[in-house]
Amino acid sequence: MQHFDSVLKENRIFKPSDDFRQAANIGQLEDYQNLWEFADKDYLQYWADLARDLISWKKPFMTIFDDSNAPFYKWFPDGKLNVSYNCLDRHLPDKGNKTALIFESDFGQVSSFSYAQLHNRVCRFGNALRELGIGKGDRVVIYMPMLVEAVIAMQACARIGAVHSVVFGGFSAGALRDRIEDAGAKLVITANGGLRGGKIIPLKETVDEALDMGCPTVENVVVYYRLNIDTAWRNGRDLWWHELSKHQPEFCEPEWMNSEDPLFILYTSGSTGKPKGIVHSSAGYLLGAINTFRNVFDNKPNDVYWCTADVGWITGHSYVCYGPLANGATQVIYEGVPSYPDPGRIWRIIQRHKINVFYTSPTLIRSLTRVGDWIPNKYDLSSLRLLGSVGEPINPSAWMWLYEVIGKERCPIVDTWWQTETGSIMLSPLPGINSMKPGSCALPLPGIMADVVDETGQRISGQSGGLLVIKRPFPSMLRTIWNDDKRYQATYFPAELGGKYYVAGDSAHRDEDGYFWILGRTDDVLNVSGHRLGTMEIESALVANPQVAEAAVVGRPDEIKGEAVVAFVVLNTALPEGQEARDLAEQLKQWVSKEIGKIARPEDIRFAENLPKTRSGKIMRRLLRSIAKNEVITQDVSTLENPQIIGQLQRQVL
Repeated sequence: MQHFDSVLKENRIFKPSDDFRQAANIGQLEDYQNLWEFADKDYLQYWADLARDLISWKKPFMTIFDDSNAPFYKWFPDGKLNVSYNCLDRHLPDKGNKTALIFESDFGQVSSFSYAQLHNRVCRFGNALRELGIGKGDRVVIYMPMLVEAVIAMQACARIGAVHSVVFGGFSAGALRDRIEDAGAKLVITANGGLRGGKIIPLKETVDEALDMGCPTVENVVVYYRLNIDTAWRNGRDLWWHELSKHQPEFCEPEWMNSEDPLFILYTSGSTGKPKGIVHSSAGYLLGAINTFRNVFDNKPNDVYWCTADVGWITGHSYVCYGPLANGATQVIYEGVPSYPDPGRIWRIIQRHKINVFYTSPTLIRSLTRVGDWIPNKYDLSSLRLLGSVGEPINPSAWMWLYEVIGKERCPIVDTWWQTETGSIMLSPLPGINSMKPGSCALPLPGIMADVVDETGQRISGQSGGLLVIKRPFPSMLRTIWNDDKRYQATYFPAELGGKYYVAGDSAHRDEDGYFWILGRTDDVLNVSGHRLGTMEIESALVANPQVAEAAVVGRPDEIKGEAVVAFVVLNTALPEGQEARDLAEQLKQWVSKEIGKIARPEDIRFAENLPKTRSGKIMRRLLRSIAKNEVITQDVSTLENPQIIGQLQRQVL
C-alpha cells in the first residue's frame, strides 16, 4: 500500500481569546501538559482516577484493566454502577429543580423537564417495562421520533439493565427488521407517528410491516401517543405507553450492573450484508461520555447546550442522552428539520433558548451557507460561546463561515473526530488551550494515543497520510460486534498490524505541529495515476469556489488513470442546463486544478439541487459511486430524505 497524498493546503490559525481561556475548564497550558504527561507515564492510573472522580459507584472497582483476552479488553471489571443513576439520581439533591431538557416541537411548542421530573418519568416507565417482564440483559429496540420520550426510553432501559438498540426513525421496515432479528429483541418501543418538516412519519406502520416480515422474539410493542391519527392495533401485542405508565410507582430501583455489562447495541449506519451491532459497556462508555462532554464542550453550570443529532446515531447517544445528563447540564431537543418552516428556524431556536454551546454536522452547516448570511444575521446569536462540528471532516470554507458569520470570530470551534465504535470524542481542540486550524480535528485528547501508520504498522511522518490508529485501549471503545467476535477482531484489530492497534478505517495525516487532518474513509480514498487522494480534500477545494455550496467526490474505474474523479456539486445559484452547465463544469475543473493540482482535476462534474442524503444528513456515497459508474441502483433508498435526486443525477451527463 502506498502512502496517501495530502493535497489540501491550509495555513490559517486561530487562537482562543484570553477571556475564553481564563474561564475555561482547562485553560492553563501547565494543567494541559500535566494531564498529558500523567496519561503517558501512568496510563492506567490516569483512567482510574477519572473513573473514581466522575462516576458514582455502587461497588468501587479494585481492578483497573484486564487485557488477558486481548483485544476483548475489560475496564474496571469488578465495579458495579447504574448509568441512569449517574444521569439522574445523583443530581436530585442539588439539581432536582434544574432544567434538564427543553423540548421544541416541529410546530414550535416548547416544554421543559427538570431533573426531578425527568427522573419521575424514567422511573415510571422503567417500572412499566419491568411489569412487561423486561429485565437485565433483555434487548429492547427503540424506534422513535426525536422526542424527550426517546431519551426517557433509553434511560429507562439503562435503569433496569435492559440493553437498548436505538434504530433511527428514517430506516425502512426491512432495515428495522434486520436489526430487531440480529439483536433478538424482546420488545419494540415506538410512537404512533412522528412529525418532521410538517409531515407525518408513520413509525408504527413501519414497525408493523417489519414485524410482519418475521421477528419472532418480539413479544410486545409499546406505542407512545404522539399524534391524533388512526393507529393500526394488534390486540395482545401492542400497548399504549401512557396506559402502562400512569399507575406506576414514582421510584424505580436501579439494577446495579457490572462495569462490563452491555449498555446498548448500536448498528452502524450504511452497513451492508449482515447488520453490524456495535456493543458498548456500561462504565467505560459512560466515563468517555462524561469526560469529553465536560472538557471538549467546556461545560459550565449555567450553559444551555444543543446537539442537533438524532438519538438514532452515536452522537445522540453520547452527547444527548448520556454525556449532558451525567454532567447535570441543560440541553435543547428539537423534533423537526432545520429549514422548517423557513431557513431561519435553527437560528430562531438559538435566539429563543439563549443557547451557549451548539454542536452540529458539516452537512448541516454547508446547507445553511446556501441561503445567505442575511438570514442568521437577522437573529441575536450573542448567547453562543462555543461551536462544534461532528460526523465527517469539515471543509475549511464551511469552518470559516461558522466561525465568522455565526460565531462572530469570538466562539472557538471544536472540530471533533470520533466514531460509533469509539463511543466518545478522540481528537478535538480543547477550546481553552489549543489553537484551531480550519479543517483539522487538532490533537488527541489526553489519554488517547492516536497515530498515523502504514500497512505494516510503522509510523508515518511528514505530509504523507496513512491509516489512523489508536495504539492503546481506552475505556469507551466498543467491546465487540454483537454475536460476532471474529468480525470484531478482524475489523478493528487486523492481524496485518499485529492485532494490537485499534484501526479506525479512516485515513489521516499530521502536519508540522502534530495536528491531525482526516482525509476520509480508507475506502473513500481515490487512486488516481498512482496517487492516493482523500475525497475530503477535493471536496474542500470545490466548496471553496464561491459558486459551490456543497460537493461530494467519488471514484469510478478508468483504464488509464486507474480511477477517475467524479464530483457531484450543489450550487448557490439556479441549476444550470446545457451549454451553461458544461461551461461551469469546465470552470470548476480548472478551479480544482489550480487549488490542488491537475492530478485532482475531476473527470466528470454533475450538478443537482441537492445530494442524496439520509434524514440525518449523511451523504449516501455508495449511491453516488453507482451513479458515477452508470449502474442500475439496486440499493435500498427508503432512508433517503430526497430520493428524487437520484434520477436528476443519473440524467445529467455533461
